[in-house]
Amino acid sequence: MAGDPEDVQMPDDEADNAAEQATPDSAPRKMDMAEVMRIAEALVFASAEPVSEAFLADRLPRGVVVPAVMAELVELYAPRGVNLIRTADRWAFRTAADLSFVIRKDDNEVRKLSRAALEVLAIIAYHQPVTRAEIEDIRGVQTSRGTLDVLMEAGWVRFRGRRRSPGRPVTLGTTTDFLDHFGLEELRDLPGLEELKGAGLLSGRIPPSLSIPLPGLEDELADDEDPITQMDLEELGLLAPTGGDGD
Repeated sequence: MAGDPEDVQMPDDEADNAAEQATPDSAPRKMDMAEVMRIAEALVFASAEPVSEAFLADRLPRGVVVPAVMAELVELYAPRGVNLIRTADRWAFRTAADLSFVIRKDDNEVRKLSRAALEVLAIIAYHQPVTRAEIEDIRGVQTSRGTLDVLMEAGWVRFRGRRRSPGRPVTLGTTTDFLDHFGLEELRDLPGLEELKGAGLLSGRIPPSLSIPLPGLEDELADDEDPITQMDLEELGLLAPTGGDGD
């Protein structure tokens, strides 16, 4: 019948409005990109530590693509005195690299690393996961516990796991703080052979067979590694033993 309500057609503009209201990602749930950026900016600024993308995703409006928001902020801050820097999957504000000379921390200077510590740090960074014995094999000399202690106190080196080999030696790797301190987004941003030559960090007499290893991802355990356990930490002297004599 012509008068049947089901046969009544809605005007085009009303139909469009109804369709919008029925869409899951409808306008009332959307937020202006500038406002989303302000929230992300505030979250990173207020945190004393680099902020993970998971943390941001949990606090930004549902459906927001966090990498896209952060990319906009990176571009916004690129010409400023403070830059937004990505380290692994974490974000932080840092002084622009070309202005670092202006910042002075005379009362809190970072202790300069010895040549031995620098060598050990470089070996760990490029060869991780690596054991102390493997470090000594590469360097050709013994590595003192004090050298490793300095790197761990700086927060740049950590125990990764235990190698599935006789003696189950502990493996070493770098930390997120290491990436943050040296301005690296990920381990694969470490300079390669040609970059090291150009910076004058390698002599001209380099064996033709020399190659710079490409580190894997920071938190991935290798196939021959087991994770560090509570018992391992106690054995390494990092935790007090939990066992006791009872009552």
